[in-house]
Amino acid sequence: MADSPWLVVGLGNPGPGYASHRHNVGQMALDELARRIGAPFKRHKTNAAVAEGRLGPGGARLVLAKPSSFMNQSGGPVAQLVRFYSVPPERLIVLHDELDIPFDTIRLKVGGGHGGHNGLRDIASAIGTPDFARVRIGIGRPPGRQDPADFVLSPFTKQERESLPSLLSDAADAAEQVITDGLLAAQQRFHAPS
Repeated sequence: MADSPWLVVGLGNPGPGYASHRHNVGQMALDELARRIGAPFKRHKTNAAVAEGRLGPGGARLVLAKPSSFMNQSGGPVAQLVRFYSVPPERLIVLHDELDIPFDTIRLKVGGGHGGHNGLRDIASAIGTPDFARVRIGIGRPPGRQDPADFVLSPFTKQERESLPSLLSDAADAAEQVITDGLLAAQQRFHAPS
């Protein structure tokens, strides 16, 4: 187990047309993590783009992955990655957008329901358990009567884009802290009132 990797998955939809959408904030945060460990993403036979590296010299081994499927079919690639790298559910972290959390807020949890998030639902179904860590990146609720499905598939506002680098950095920090210090320490840091 000593050098067993951590699998960190960023959820989103494939292709440049979706890259700046709120639904892809998990992949945006994963890009920040990949930048920190100096690892480029490469196509992988598990239907995902994968970057591998370490969390600092002698640190934990990381496999960062962006499924090449659409969000609601994330489970297949994640299940293949889990098998390929022999990763148990307790070493899987999923970064994803969360409507029920205010924009610019990070929350962490292990297990529980999917809250209507089809990517999480598909992963839990494909790997046979909901018991994996989630870095929930708050995007807030849609304004007025806008359909949540339209809202998640729209770009961030100009004002939100100004705060986005800080939010992505926090999400990457949260994933790192789950790996180095455990979920509870990360929750104490990110759930504390600011």
